[in-house]
Order: sequence, then C-alpha cells, then structure tokens
Amino acid sequence: MTQITAAATQGRYGSSDWQTAYQLMFSDTGHNWKQYRQEGSKGAFPGNSNADSVVQHKLQHLVIARFIRLIPLDWNPNGRIGLRLEVYGCPYNSDTVRFDGHSSLFFRLSPGLKQASAKGIQLKFKTMTNSGTVFHTEGPNEHSLTLELEKGRLLLRLRKGGSLSLNTQHVVSLGSLLDDQHWHLVAVEHHSNHLNFTVDKSTMLVEIPPCANRNFHGCLENLVYHGLNLVSLTKQEDQRVTVKVNWLTSEKHVSVSASTKVLYLTRCAQIYFKIF
Repeated sequence: MTQITAAATQGRYGSSDWQTAYQLMFSDTGHNWKQYRQEGSKGAFPGNSNADSVVQHKLQHLVIARFIRLIPLDWNPNGRIGLRLEVYGCPYNSDTVRFDGHSSLFFRLSPGLKQASAKGIQLKFKTMTNSGTVFHTEGPNEHSLTLELEKGRLLLRLRKGGSLSLNTQHVVSLGSLLDDQHWHLVAVEHHSNHLNFTVDKSTMLVEIPPCANRNFHGCLENLVYHGLNLVSLTKQEDQRVTVKVNWLTSEKHVSVSASTKVLYLTRCAQIYFKIF
C-alpha cells in the first residue's frame, strides 16, 4: 500500500498526443474502485496543453491505495490519447485483521493504561455486510462504548451500568452506505465531558451521559487503543496474547498471509489480550 500525495502528466514524447482533462480512481484490491474528488470540483483534473510540459496536481486529501486508474475525459483534437504519468507518495504501514462474521478479538488492558497520553479509539474498516458490532469496550461500573454498523450507518452507543433500558443508553449515528467495501476512517476522541466522534470527514460532538452482539464480518486496519497497535501485537505472537477456541478442532485458527501480511481469524477463534 502507498500513501499517494500527487500526480503529474505529460503528453506522448514527440507527438500531438496529450489529454486535456482526466479523472483518477484508486483501489486497494484492483476490483473495487473509488473516484477521487478535489474540493469544489466534479472530480476532473485539468491536463496538458502540449506534449512536453509537466502538469502536476497535489491531492487535497491523501489517498491510501495499491492501484491507480486514470480515465481520459478530453484530449487534443488534432491527436490521440497519449500520456506519461508519474505518481508521488510514500510507503504506508498497514496492520490488518480479517473477520469472518463469527470471530472476535478480546483485549484486557491494565488500569495503568488509563494514564496514556493518547486517549481514544482510531481504526479503519471496510465491509460488504451492512450490520455488525465493530468495537466494544467496557470500563468501571459496567459503563460501555460500542461501535456498531446498522443498515450501513455507524452507531456509537454509550451505556451507563449493566442495564439495557433505553434511559441508560445514548445512541448517535454517522455516515451512510458504509458497507461499500471501501476503507472508512473512524475516530473517537475522549475529552472531559464529551466525545468527538468522526467517520471519514464528518465529526460530531457527543455529550457523555448516557448487546446481543452480532460479530463484525470485514476488515479492520491499524486498530489503535490508548496508543497500542492491537493487531500488530497479535501478528508478533506477543506473550500477552492467548488464543482460545470455542470447540475442539485441528483447524489452524490464526494465520498471517505471507503475500498480503493480513491476519486471518477463523469462525472459532477468539484472541484475548492481557496487557500489563
């Protein structure tokens, strides 16, 4: 994966072939493509006026992708479509875990981590399933916070105590059509009396007042909790990680793909973390 910051084009050398407008699309699989749109535009980039000059466009927001597709929209009427393309960026570190809808990751954190400087949750997810619990955490007195997909929207549930009554819960939602198999950024920042809840470019201030859990089926990337990369701990076979299985089987429950470095969990695998 690469973090892409800019793109530059030229026409074909020694010819009358250049494009005057184009679109960019990105993908991390080569199958699901997402069009890039600059702020205040319809997604079209101005191209070249001759075959020699370089026209560069810096992307207003960064793109993480493995594949790029350029779609010509218009070109020199006295020539044909032709171009030289250069893409600028830098490597992107990705710790990814894949869930099959039946598996879960469990983390047990020591009380000392509450003093960590980075207080909050940040992750990216993608899925084709429109409902399921993405993240759930519990604190003292059974207070809890849950991130849950419901019909393509992301819900943030805050609950006081162990009661399931509606007057002890506070639920807000952000986003729509989030089951589009594209990566979506989620962040929950904790402040003294409120949370900043962010999905992609939308942020909501949530006052802190005030499950049959349906397990998430999809991918999480760079899951950071109080400054700890939890997926990375699993891949490193950290001694604080214990794999527990729901029933006896000889199947390998946790594996890391050699080509994609993605961590896979089978339906019967659950991982517990004890962090001192």
